[in-house]
Amino acid sequence: MQSFTRRKATCVQYRLVVRDVNTLQILHLYTCLDQISQMEWSSDSLFILCAMYKRGLVQVWSLEQPDWHCKIDEGSAGLVCSRWSPDGRHILNTTEFHLRVTVWSLCTKSVSYIKYPKACQKGVDFSRDGRYMALAERRDCKDYISVFVCEDWQLLRHFETETQDLCGVEWSPNGCVLAIWDTCLESITWSPSSQFLAIGSYDEKVRILNHITWKKITEFEHPASISYSKAVVYKEVEKRPVLGSDDLSIRQQLTMGSALFSTQSKCKCNVSAVNLPSGSVIRGFLDGGSIKRQPDPDRANPKIGISSMAFSPDNRYLATKNDNMPNCVWVWDMQKLRLLAVLEQVAAIRCFLWDPRRPRLALCTGNAKIYLWSPAGCVSVQVPVEGNFQVLSLSWHGSGDSLILLGKEQLCLCYIETEVEVSGATG
Repeated sequence: MQSFTRRKATCVQYRLVVRDVNTLQILHLYTCLDQISQMEWSSDSLFILCAMYKRGLVQVWSLEQPDWHCKIDEGSAGLVCSRWSPDGRHILNTTEFHLRVTVWSLCTKSVSYIKYPKACQKGVDFSRDGRYMALAERRDCKDYISVFVCEDWQLLRHFETETQDLCGVEWSPNGCVLAIWDTCLESITWSPSSQFLAIGSYDEKVRILNHITWKKITEFEHPASISYSKAVVYKEVEKRPVLGSDDLSIRQQLTMGSALFSTQSKCKCNVSAVNLPSGSVIRGFLDGGSIKRQPDPDRANPKIGISSMAFSPDNRYLATKNDNMPNCVWVWDMQKLRLLAVLEQVAAIRCFLWDPRRPRLALCTGNAKIYLWSPAGCVSVQVPVEGNFQVLSLSWHGSGDSLILLGKEQLCLCYIETEVEVSGATG
């Protein structure tokens, strides 16, 4: 568990450790009252929130005044979610069974209560300027939206929606429009300019709406076969070291997961189709292709359709993931409204994120590598750490000059020196 600013904070059971991003030197060490379930920086990086859901507690630590701290106890109401408001001086706690949202002020020590929050995928969202909060509510078996002014938490608007089962709310980046979606079978993403609204659906398609008429301007499909004349397909190719057992000591054989014996991989462009394992995995055999997996409809909550989408910070590209093809990330050109590239990995993609400053995409698949794509090409980078380190998720620094890689029990802080070179430090 971590957060990433000029200082890096990590949680180890009861302890909160704050380090310098560049040197990884420990700056502050705090001990909480119970095992930390969630940690979050305030918007100005002056405070850190630590939530302990089992105890219904929240502790807040000050980076400027190490002796100052705050404890919030929700008591018998319990606690399932805790987060900062945009101003970094109010904490919003959601009680068990979503009975209410409690707003605690660190400045005035006042408390405000908001009733009927709905338990859904994304029930709360703040406008980009931090002035308004939209909250999904459920009353009398109907869905509602309440808009609050964050300055004093007064109700500004309250209206009923036309949804059957409201699943999420999200403000446009310019704060002019509020998007509401009705089902977990669809996901939405705003472009940074607010000009496009991308809607991903269970039918493996992404529909792009414009901000003037709200009509569909194009539709992106995710076919099982891809023509190289339309897009570049980057396929990860693994090369495993060939070593005889007689050449290895017992200790070496027990550490085959270490960096010394790690599998080497590279991104290969425009390769022909290859044979794939039998079973539910199939492949199109035209000029190129992508792994496609048919979900089992008999299983509960089958993974199907578009699950993740993200626009690049310059609005030029859209990256998507289709759960029917879990090993692939698709990159679309939003100026030409066509497929630009497909990244096919050996393992399923766990996380992909755009550099906040440049059109550069980073992704991970649960191994000891990260993968970077830009319009110039694609590269696979081995994380320079010892032992069996698996990258399960990642997060960019706001400057785009470094990123943090999270494993199960370790993390690695990587500094981007050039487009293709990465240096790392672990903690």
